[in-house]
Amino acid sequence: MTATASLAQRLVDALLARGAREIFGIPGDFALPLFREIERDGRLPILTLAHEPSVGFAADASARVRGALGVAAVTYGAGALNLVNAVASAYAERVPLVVLSGAPAAHEAVSGLLLHHQVKQIDSQWRLYEEITVDRARLDDLERAPQAIGRVLDTALARSRPVYLEIPRDLPGRPCGEVPAPQARRWDAERVAACADELLARLRAAHDPLLMVGVEVRRYGLEQRVAELARRLGLPVVTTFMGRGLLTDTGVALAGTYLGLAGDPALSARVEQSDALLLLGAIVSDTNFAVSARRIDFRHALVAYDEEVRVGHHVYPELPLAALVDALLERCPARPAAAAQSVAPPPAPPEYPQGLQEDGAAIEPADIACAINDVFARQGPMPIASDVGDCLFTAMAVRPTALLAPGYYATMGYGVPAGLGLQRASGQRPLILVGDGAFQMTGWEVGHAARLGLDPIVLLFNNAGWEMLRSFMPEGGFHDLGAWDFASMAAGMGGDGHAVHTRAELGAALRRALATRGRFQLIDIRLAPGARSPTLQRFVQAVRRLSMPEP
Repeated sequence: MTATASLAQRLVDALLARGAREIFGIPGDFALPLFREIERDGRLPILTLAHEPSVGFAADASARVRGALGVAAVTYGAGALNLVNAVASAYAERVPLVVLSGAPAAHEAVSGLLLHHQVKQIDSQWRLYEEITVDRARLDDLERAPQAIGRVLDTALARSRPVYLEIPRDLPGRPCGEVPAPQARRWDAERVAACADELLARLRAAHDPLLMVGVEVRRYGLEQRVAELARRLGLPVVTTFMGRGLLTDTGVALAGTYLGLAGDPALSARVEQSDALLLLGAIVSDTNFAVSARRIDFRHALVAYDEEVRVGHHVYPELPLAALVDALLERCPARPAAAAQSVAPPPAPPEYPQGLQEDGAAIEPADIACAINDVFARQGPMPIASDVGDCLFTAMAVRPTALLAPGYYATMGYGVPAGLGLQRASGQRPLILVGDGAFQMTGWEVGHAARLGLDPIVLLFNNAGWEMLRSFMPEGGFHDLGAWDFASMAAGMGGDGHAVHTRAELGAALRRALATRGRFQLIDIRLAPGARSPTLQRFVQAVRRLSMPEP
């Protein structure tokens, strides 16, 4: 890049150096100059969708898959404010999402006129984004812009959370200096060593230690290293609800996913009774731990999460997860026979249902899990993007595979745009699990699949309502969505639709979808109201049990 490169070109340089490979966006007048300059540069394709939340979810999925920056570009006001929920989700779920927002030029900001898209004050948008990003910069000074870009993007990767860059519309084509190269993380080596030593001492003294992995293990690209650590320590490995899909390609035999009262009773009891539960990168949230039969005492657990490690009552701040994992590996021999002998045998890996009975019976959510497992048994696993609701609880009965879902923030509308981002980032054809309520929000983005060169398979749980919400409060007509014929709409969006009512129809439709490439496939699965997965039923029962007051 020459010394006369533009601000937009320098920004592209910095994004590419930190792993970004595309930009999902929607143009608007304040962002048009930025879009034009990035398109002229040609190194980062701009992939447009129809609605800003979808742009955010697709970029979020790209970041999760690659373990690098995901990028969403929007216009000022109406665009950036429409993106807020997706950015909030990325913040809650530890995703390094970069928001590029166009903005008024300096002379417009001081014109004395209220500008279109302005809410209250010219910087109201900035103040809103302060709540949902870990760093931000307004690139209105071309001399300071390179340092600001580098700092903000490095913070996104170091903290694995969203950041915000605001670009006045008169500056993207102006000359700008070079952005500094990505900066390596630094930490206190003595603190890391002391923490690792204490943690290992606790594990080796324990009768039944367990390793529980969460989303930060993937966000920081640590899956292979954590798998090796588990092997060296001889630790059984379980995932959190949010961490489902972790370590699936590492050769580690997972003991299952901890779901408390909603999951396997033996596994849940062992997790809750462990005298040295090591949580690596697990968000300590209600979705992961609130349905415990015996509430886990985190004062005595070993928790490494959000740049901090807690070993009992001892706290080690400003300690990155990667530094801890490397220090533990350095201290563990490759074949720790003595350590392995001190560890209780791991539980047997869980069995997942398969063998769909292809008959004329009505489809239940459990049948969908069986059908997917049959596919995986025949041809190997496929990555899954799931929305929230019973589709995500059904995914808990699917054999382990890469899984993207907003398991903690639990926003609806994630599944379809995330599936597009997943296929774009990985090159693998995904399965998308989505309910009819979420599809009504963002499912129409699948109509962009052909233009983007994508062909996902969408399994749509169509029960004419918000069934998971109904399961918590059966009364009320506000759960009803009406009967929509989604299958018939697919052709008009460039795909193929299959309406299925029976298990035989489901099996046949899934085989047709798998055999057809180049067009998205929408399997519209007609479920009876009240049909729920066994996992969701157990989860609802557990919530009700735990929320009942003591007699």
